[in-house]
Amino acid sequence: MKILKLIIIIVLNLILCVSLMAQKKVQKRDKASKAFDTFDAGEYFTAITMFKEAYDYVKDKERKALILFSLGECFRITGDPLKAEMWFKKAIEKNYQNPLVFLYYADALKINQKYDDAIDNYKKYKDLVPDDVRGENGITACENAPKWLENNSGYIVEDVKPLNSKSRDYCPGFAKDDYSEIIFTSSRESASGTPIHGATGQGFTDLYDAKLDHKSKWSTPVPLPPGINTDADEGCPSFNSDYSTMYYTVCKMVKGRQMGCQIYKSSKSGETWGKGELIKLDKDSITYAQAAISPDELTLYFVSDMDGGIGGKDIWKVTRKTKSDEWSKPENLGNEINTPGNEMFPYVHPDGTLYFSSDGQVSIGGLDIFKAKKTPDGHWKIENMKAPINSVNDDFGIVFEKKEEKGYFSSDRNGKGDDDIYAFVLPPLKFNISGVIKDEKSDAPIPQAMIRAIGSDGGTMEFKSSKDGSFKFMLKPSTDYVFVVSSDGYLNGKERETTKGLEKSKDFKTTIYLASIAKPIELPNIFYDFDKADLRPESMVALDKLIETLTDNPTITIELGAHTDARGSDEHNNKLSQNRAQSVVNYLIQKGIAADRLSAKGYGKVMPKIIDKKMAEQYNFMAEGKILNEEFISGLTPEQQEISYQANRRTEFKVLRTDYIPKQEK
Repeated sequence: MKILKLIIIIVLNLILCVSLMAQKKVQKRDKASKAFDTFDAGEYFTAITMFKEAYDYVKDKERKALILFSLGECFRITGDPLKAEMWFKKAIEKNYQNPLVFLYYADALKINQKYDDAIDNYKKYKDLVPDDVRGENGITACENAPKWLENNSGYIVEDVKPLNSKSRDYCPGFAKDDYSEIIFTSSRESASGTPIHGATGQGFTDLYDAKLDHKSKWSTPVPLPPGINTDADEGCPSFNSDYSTMYYTVCKMVKGRQMGCQIYKSSKSGETWGKGELIKLDKDSITYAQAAISPDELTLYFVSDMDGGIGGKDIWKVTRKTKSDEWSKPENLGNEINTPGNEMFPYVHPDGTLYFSSDGQVSIGGLDIFKAKKTPDGHWKIENMKAPINSVNDDFGIVFEKKEEKGYFSSDRNGKGDDDIYAFVLPPLKFNISGVIKDEKSDAPIPQAMIRAIGSDGGTMEFKSSKDGSFKFMLKPSTDYVFVVSSDGYLNGKERETTKGLEKSKDFKTTIYLASIAKPIELPNIFYDFDKADLRPESMVALDKLIETLTDNPTITIELGAHTDARGSDEHNNKLSQNRAQSVVNYLIQKGIAADRLSAKGYGKVMPKIIDKKMAEQYNFMAEGKILNEEFISGLTPEQQEISYQANRRTEFKVLRTDYIPKQEK
């Protein structure tokens, strides 16, 4: 009997062990299934723990790789690019087959500023899915991002600390025409709803209101009334032009699962917002979110992943002919705006410009803010707002004042909490020009020179250089300028600058040289063929500058003087130099300069050049004030002699009169 009892006990224990092992196998399978069910329901934060637990139980290699990819997805969607990068890399190492793993891995690398590695993985994705623009856009983004981050676009961005909490604070909207009131989205502790959201790991979101006091300080944000805020998620307000109607998003949960989002509107009575009313757009089962109303209230933009879209989340619109009409069927904004990625958070500027965020366009980081304007031919011209509006993180939910380039936006860059609200402003463009007026030969400053600034807008300013020849004044934006400088004993000088097309403030610096009329002025780069008087084509550029000088100085007459080196007979050199001087005069007359302002003189070799300061600085064998005569040249090396002969073979002009009056004026 004892042996029989022992056998029965052993058998029962074996049956119990087998039963427990079977239950554990079922539990293992259930862990993985529940993790995927939770993920599919949008409970990404909750799914992270479940996937990690399920991974150790799952034996199938493909299923393990899928779990690794899904963990990467959870961290990608919840905004943790460092952990997303780690899990996507693990999925690739486990040979996960979906090409998206290379795209999302590259996206995480880009956000983490590992641009070379990101480009390699974008290329892999592009090879596998050549029709998806995100591969090529990602490569372009990695090439542009370092330059965009380094070259500030001019905006000043500041964290608005009084509005931000340790939780998510985003999507601000102006609620008053003087911009002294803001309504925004927040998941701070005081928000209503279930304490922890399975998708974010934070509280549910409500709409909060904050006001500026008389010292321009923000009040403590307070939640909107229960008629607006509920146990669901509320957020992303958009206001009509007189701030009497607010459009916002409500995302309801049933038994812990998100049941999609809808757009509501609320009307304001006095200082109180009324209970929100559902806006019927199309099928009730479709998600509509992040409304943006146009200034005329005849177009409503929104975000949806409904059928017929281009990517994950697209921007759509509905229209109506009057404010009392029903909304039209939803219309996708098309593939100029929407990509296979996500386009979200639309906002319509009072001037009609559409702003939105995208991770599928060419972006610096995750979501970047873009502005889009319709061209005359009906297309969209899209522009990345660049740094500092955009960062390597997510940037979204922008709003502008009507007449100034300032407002607020959201970002998960380093702030007080997760998503935070930032203020931005583009200071007015400022342009200044400073410089000095100098003698062309001596480099000495010229004091009390008259400077006349002529703008393409018709404005003219006159002022004088200071004792040290310096000057400084302000320029207007989008204007071409000509600066004409005059001083007794000098030819008029001229300089040009423009502020057209400049998007950043700039300080211009310049030096304007004036040529003294006390001595002959050499014309550089006047060339002739050997032993000939015909001007070579490359001489025309220098002579055209002389024509400009004569035009800018209409009261002078000049003598064109040509010089030769000392080689050859006097008779030959005199004739050659005279013919060369006459060739210059003939060219100037042909170009419209009056003949009675010009005379030609050939000096042959009788007036060797006197070394000036610039020549002495250029050639160490020359000394300022020395004459390049035969006595000096004979003591030089053959190479130095040729340089000296070339210096003597020159064409100059000297001013004969400064009181010339054209014949027609006489």
